[in-house]
Amino acid sequence: MPGQPITSQEAAPLLEVSGLTIEFETPRGPLRVVSGISLAVQRSEVVAVVGESGSGKSVTALSMLGLLPRNARVVEGNIHFEGRDLLHLEGEHLRNLRGKRIAMVFQDPMSALNPVLTVGFQIMEPLRIHLGMDTSTARARAVELLGMVGITEPHSRLDQYPHEFSGGMRQRVMIAIALACEPRLLIADEPTTALDVTIQAQILELVKDLTRRLGISLILITHNLGIVARYADRVVVMYAGQVVEQGRAEVVFARPQHMYTQGLLRCVPSLSAPLDRALVEIAGSPPNLHDLAPGCRFAPRCSLRTKACTQAGALRVTAAGSFSACVHADAVAAHPVPAHVAQASLAPAGAAPEPVVIEAVGLSRHFSFKPSPLAHARKISAVEQLNLQVRRGETLGLVGESGCGKSTLARLVLRLDEPNAGQVLFEGRDISHLSQRALQSTRRKMQVVFQDPSASLNPRKTMGAILAEPLRVHRLTHTRAETEARVDELLAMVGLGHAHKDRYSHQLSGGQRQRIGIARALAVNPSFVVCDEAVSALDVSVQAQVVNLLADLQKRYALAYLFIAHDLAVVRHLSNRVAVMYLGRVVELANRDDLYERPLHPYTQLLLEAVPVPDPVEERQRSHRLIQGELPSPFAPPSGCAFRTRCPKAAAECAQAVPALRELRPGQWVACVRA
Repeated sequence: MPGQPITSQEAAPLLEVSGLTIEFETPRGPLRVVSGISLAVQRSEVVAVVGESGSGKSVTALSMLGLLPRNARVVEGNIHFEGRDLLHLEGEHLRNLRGKRIAMVFQDPMSALNPVLTVGFQIMEPLRIHLGMDTSTARARAVELLGMVGITEPHSRLDQYPHEFSGGMRQRVMIAIALACEPRLLIADEPTTALDVTIQAQILELVKDLTRRLGISLILITHNLGIVARYADRVVVMYAGQVVEQGRAEVVFARPQHMYTQGLLRCVPSLSAPLDRALVEIAGSPPNLHDLAPGCRFAPRCSLRTKACTQAGALRVTAAGSFSACVHADAVAAHPVPAHVAQASLAPAGAAPEPVVIEAVGLSRHFSFKPSPLAHARKISAVEQLNLQVRRGETLGLVGESGCGKSTLARLVLRLDEPNAGQVLFEGRDISHLSQRALQSTRRKMQVVFQDPSASLNPRKTMGAILAEPLRVHRLTHTRAETEARVDELLAMVGLGHAHKDRYSHQLSGGQRQRIGIARALAVNPSFVVCDEAVSALDVSVQAQVVNLLADLQKRYALAYLFIAHDLAVVRHLSNRVAVMYLGRVVELANRDDLYERPLHPYTQLLLEAVPVPDPVEERQRSHRLIQGELPSPFAPPSGCAFRTRCPKAAAECAQAVPALRELRPGQWVACVRA
């Protein structure tokens, strides 16, 4: 938006972005990825920036720190921080500001941390550079910072390397580095996307507490609207390189003034949403920035578009007091979109039992690990004495923190890994120790949809070739014409057209790639599909499309799903039953409604309390009990109940023996002596 920046509280904001426009040089010519962005951040304010991937959120943030790639350039606009234009600072002046006055927490701490330097060295570095501390003083401050971000035994942790820390601990280290010099502005770019809901809550509570205690302003870039509702003072919504709406969080959530904002809010599954409805989807895809139509960039996907939408819209104040770039902003506020679309139940509870497709009986998997060639091997119990079953047409949701054994269990039931004990029964047949040759006929009936479709699709093959490959391998088609017809059928099945057949992976959006992954899994007519974090890496709008697709395909083909995820709202929406894992064991197993309405295990209760609700008013009324600490080391698990070291109800008896999974209510099994 060209013109004056939007301010909301004070005459002199801490950060003021005005008319920012950024282009990338590409083989097809200049690509304008940010167009006329204007926003402001007040002192001690939390501003959330939301929008789909490719909307320009991260590029805008990187421009504030002078970290744009070499093929990017700022065409126009300015960025004022504490009265200085950051775009005119160079060399030493910019380096003195970066890290000292403005700091950033990146999405992937493993990539942001130097793997060959100790954690202590990396925390001490900005202290020595910006504050001139000597080594002993910097080390003492580093210990203090690690303790501040909740890492136990900080003295011993300083000399460890990033790979010796868990994901949550690495992110805490990144926060410690960012806060080392007590900056005035902290930019957090998707800081919790890869984290479990429990660690995510810990990290965000930590950031909120530290920023408020130290008077730091925060720019939070995220696609999790529950997080926005819980922590943000104001919200900036971006779409296709432009700001389309901004305002106070409670106003934007209660009365969105742009159809894109409404669409984002309606896409989000919640713990209170109706379970007999499909999620609302935003039709279509974001525009190609190389080929933009005049006027509103969201118009092709908007149900309220008129001829007036072909005119460029600037941000203007609406009746609700927020800012919207929609020419129909007032009509949007008066045009409520249904929270959910009427549809037959996606996950009916209490239906007549169907035949069991996959069953695990006393399943265990142990790994041996040698820290060094001369050390004794140490045993890890990744899965221990696990029992579960999935019936035809049923979805079993599997939840738990990273490292609890979910993916190992998936590999065991797919026979991609050998169990040390127990059985895997597929349609009544024991497949636990079959040879690969004997498994071939069964393998076709068990498929998997992976978390990252980019990594699981061959970048050198077209989508048509990828879908044709399993048909040839399993000899399901006999002629080229049959194969082509089946590929077209599979594309149509997942909502893609004939034109996608000749495209490569990089030419598709994230949602389209995941649809191809689903089509490939269904190509061989399976009866059982493992969805291993299949929607966790997707934008909320694309996630809704894929969740609805999975539900529709299950209903059509009576598929059995093992659905692994850390988003408990999505699990609730898709699952008939839910199993909760902790350190290799199932601690609660119940019908979906029973587990979400009356959880019995303390771990399940705390997991559900950690889930943010996409409603600022409700979030401020909720009590947030957080799980303290992190998952214990699998090398040395606690005696008795593994959760007792973090459990608010733990007693002496919890350390005596591992609690057995017992049925406390009809269909609800719990492994807790205190339940």
